[in-house]
Amino acid sequence: MARDSSATKARILAAAFDEFAEYGIAGARVDRIADTAGANKRMIYVYYGNKEQLFDQVIRQALEQGAESVPFDAENLPGYAGAIFDHLTADPRLMRLVTWRRLERPEASAPEAEAYARKLAALAAAQQGGHVDPSHDPADVLTLALALAQAWFTTADGSAAAEGRRTAHRAAVVDAVSRLVAVPAPDPLHHRA
Repeated sequence: MARDSSATKARILAAAFDEFAEYGIAGARVDRIADTAGANKRMIYVYYGNKEQLFDQVIRQALEQGAESVPFDAENLPGYAGAIFDHLTADPRLMRLVTWRRLERPEASAPEAEAYARKLAALAAAQQGGHVDPSHDPADVLTLALALAQAWFTTADGSAAAEGRRTAHRAAVVDAVSRLVAVPAPDPLHHRA
């Protein structure tokens, strides 16, 4: 029985991921999720509560999988941004899902707050250790790096995955983040005194 419920939950989450990525919360239909998952609609409510709670679980799972696939490396922020770009290119629905969350459930981001705080602390330590330019606040550096990694997915043409351009786009992201975090060379005139 437990094995069957685990399989049913997994099918529901997979179907909900597709539904929410396509339609957002307001446009998503629990009936379609149940049909796609081959599950009883009532079981969705039993397992996940209401539609917003199901959406929150889909987001939580996607973020957990993303964190496992793309571990944060404060000392190699360009590589991290490139890996995020790759992760989003592998499944462009992720960016759509995150966009829907920003639009429809911005208050539901509390679960990520702890992970974000850990990233900021690691980035501050990398700045103090001389690995990242310390002239900007860690929150600004992280926000800009993430925005650069996601930028191609928010343009009108969405060309990040376009054949022949993906490599160039990724290189631009990595280069831009490299410039953002590069520690400036010491001023030789300043050290002569």
